Amino acid sequence: MTTVDGIPEDAMRRLAEMKPGQQTSLFTSDLSVNEFLLVREAGFRPLGMVLGSSIYHVGFQFGRWSKNQELEVLSNAMYHARELAMTRMEAEADVLGADGIVGVRLEIEFKEFGSDLAEFIAVGTAVKADEPGQWRNNTGKPFTSDLSGQDFWTLVQAGYAPLGMVMGTCVYHVAHQRFWQALGNVGQNVEIPQFTEALYDARELAMSRMQAEAEALQAEGIVGVQLLSLPHRWGGHTTEFFAIGTAVKPLRADHTIAKPQLVLPLVD
Repeated sequence: MTTVDGIPEDAMRRLAEMKPGQQTSLFTSDLSVNEFLLVREAGFRPLGMVLGSSIYHVGFQFGRWSKNQELEVLSNAMYHARELAMTRMEAEADVLGADGIVGVRLEIEFKEFGSDLAEFIAVGTAVKADEPGQWRNNTGKPFTSDLSGQDFWTLVQAGYAPLGMVMGTCVYHVAHQRFWQALGNVGQNVEIPQFTEALYDARELAMSRMQAEAEALQAEGIVGVQLLSLPHRWGGHTTEFFAIGTAVKPLRADHTIAKPQLVLPLVD
C-alpha cells in the first residue's frame, strides 16, 4: 500500500524515524567519507538516503528498416519512468524537510521476470542547509544534483546553487545499409553519412530536451553534463541517447567569481 506521492507505508515509517528532532533519528548516506565531510563543510547536514522506484513496462514501436527515425513511444517511456522515480525520491526528501538531494544516481535494471519490464531507480542523500536560504528551486521542490560531494562543495564555494537535475532522452533507430551499399564500402575508408546524421540528430534531440528543462528552472547553465549512449535490449540499430546534468544559478544576482591571483616565483 502507498500513501502520498506513491511513497510506500514502510518508507513513510522509515522517514518518520529519520526526521530531525526524533530521539532515535540518525542519518544514512551513500556519500563517501570525503564527500560527507565536504558537504558538511559547504554548510549542509545529511538527513538520510532517499529513493524512488518505478517498474515500468516499456512498449514497442515498429520502424522502417531503411529509415533513420526517433522511436517516440520508447523515448516517452524511458523519460516518464525516470521522472516517476525522481518525483518519488523528491517526495521522500520533502517529507524530511530537506533543502536538496546530493549525489543522485539514476539506474536502470531490466528484470528477468519480463523482457520488457525495467526498474528505474533514483537514489541520493537528502540534505538541509545549516543557515536558512533560498535553496529550493522555482517549483518549490528540493534541489537535486548528481555532482560529487567535492564538486558540490566547489560549486557552493564559488557562489552558485544547484537547481535540479535536468535530462533529455531520445530512442533512435539507425537505418540499415542496403546490401550493395555495404558491399561497396568493403576495404575503403569512407564516411557513412546516414549513420553520421542519425547519431548527430539523436544526440541533438536529447541535448535540446535537457536544455529545455534547465530553461524551465530559470537556470544560468548546466554543469557536469553527461551524454550517454545506452543500447539496452533493442539490438544494434536502436539506441537511447541520454543527456543529463545539474542546472545551476548564482546565489546572488550581482555575483561574480573572483579571478585567481597569479603568484610569480621569486627570482634572486
